Amino acid sequence: MKEIKEILLVVNPIAGDIDKKDLVEDFKAISAKCDVEVFIYHTKGEKDIKHVRKITRERKPFKIVAAGGDGTIKMVAEAIKGLDIPIGVIPSGSANALALNLNLPKSLEEQINVALGQHYLDVDLISLNDEIGLHMSDLGINAELIKNYESSTFRGKLGYLLQTIPTLIQSKYPFNFTVETKDTTITEKGVLLAIANAGKYGTGAKVNPDGKLDDGVFEILIFKNLDLVEILKTLRNEVNLSSDFIKILQTEKAKITCKEPVAFQVDGEYLGETKIVNVKILPEKIKIAVP
Repeated sequence: MKEIKEILLVVNPIAGDIDKKDLVEDFKAISAKCDVEVFIYHTKGEKDIKHVRKITRERKPFKIVAAGGDGTIKMVAEAIKGLDIPIGVIPSGSANALALNLNLPKSLEEQINVALGQHYLDVDLISLNDEIGLHMSDLGINAELIKNYESSTFRGKLGYLLQTIPTLIQSKYPFNFTVETKDTTITEKGVLLAIANAGKYGTGAKVNPDGKLDDGVFEILIFKNLDLVEILKTLRNEVNLSSDFIKILQTEKAKITCKEPVAFQVDGEYLGETKIVNVKILPEKIKIAVP
């Protein structure tokens, strides 16, 4: 008798601004052709890591597919950390920066086929004050924007756009950052300090030319000021940014200290204000399906 394989589909029903019903039905239809069964878990917004971990141990799926935004993928990665289970990604959140950095296709059908496929990238896991990060985390003005977005009633890219001006007006930038690595210690004023395992933010702006998800290091980027010309360069993916605008360090471990508490986010999830962030590459990696 042929053993039936099972996939756990983790769906965030409120991520982004698209209806997940069609997504689930399409996923079921395509996965049925691959002779796999689908068990569906809808996130609740609390204790999801615990629930996903419990389901994984009980049902033993051969793969988990996350349908949501960056926060949903981060949650699944935390739930299965240490387990040899690959993740497929169906980007359907307000921000899908990881999917952009993984070069996932645009159409839902192609995304499902990639998620069900057998081609994987061994992605680094980063520990940030015991939180798990996969691609982009930061301190400063972008984290403030995410905080304001999460408290607003508008979802999707429009929600972010509507919060941009209020965030710029209310922010108390510049911030004072001190970064300690095994090789150096620097202190800089800036509007944003990014901890980057990838090259691009969700907008598509390539801010980290050396960013690779699987190279065993991460980059610390300190954006020193709100220079319109340099910002436009990043939006056009011009990577030769001025050293007067950005400072870049590459490392495996760092301690970041702020003079005053600063807004902090990990992979699109606002975590409050902090004065210290300890960052390091973890020995474990996680397999994520890619084209």
